[in-house]
Amino acid sequence: MGCGRVGATLAQSLESRGHSVAVIDQNPDAFRRLDAGFSGNKVTGLGFDRDTLRTAGIDDTYAFAAVSDGDNSNILAARVVRETFGVENVVARIYDPHRAEIYQRLGIPTVATVRWTADQVLRRMLPMGMTDEHRDASGKIQLAQVDVHPGWVGRPLRALETVSGARVAYVTRYGDGLLPAPGSVLQENDVVHLLLNVADAPAVERVLTAPPAVDA
Repeated sequence: MGCGRVGATLAQSLESRGHSVAVIDQNPDAFRRLDAGFSGNKVTGLGFDRDTLRTAGIDDTYAFAAVSDGDNSNILAARVVRETFGVENVVARIYDPHRAEIYQRLGIPTVATVRWTADQVLRRMLPMGMTDEHRDASGKIQLAQVDVHPGWVGRPLRALETVSGARVAYVTRYGDGLLPAPGSVLQENDVVHLLLNVADAPAVERVLTAPPAVDA
């Protein structure tokens, strides 16, 4: 739902991967953003209207993305699709970060546009810190990219887990993602991605952006 720049890009990306796609927008002119070769279904209407959803093929849908420019419309459409039509894979774009956290707790995965953009800008302004990359549906568990202090280079990744209580999900090394092995060691320029409790994030960030304690 929503054929703005995000919706059009998403629809075309899905189609290029071999998926059948339907796009809903209440403004028929919005479909001009789609490439001329787009072969998916274009449906004019409201994305939370049941008849419109049925016209788009909601009864035979695997996933639904609500990416219009309105928070209320997106969350309403996401709830109708999940609760009325039983579609499990639903995601809603939300501009208000406080609302996004509430809907995450309700079990509706959200993409908080403002928070994500702010995090990315901060990462480039203040390189030492933590960036939220993903949260589970409850909003309690997060996947975060952490700028680890250079003093940790050469130490086992398990040492990061021991002092922080978080888990190393994977490491990006020269552009490649690597799953940690029992003996994996942090190398220079590695990017560390951790799984942790959201409530523990400040403490984890504080520990890992500081140099490790001197060994006795």
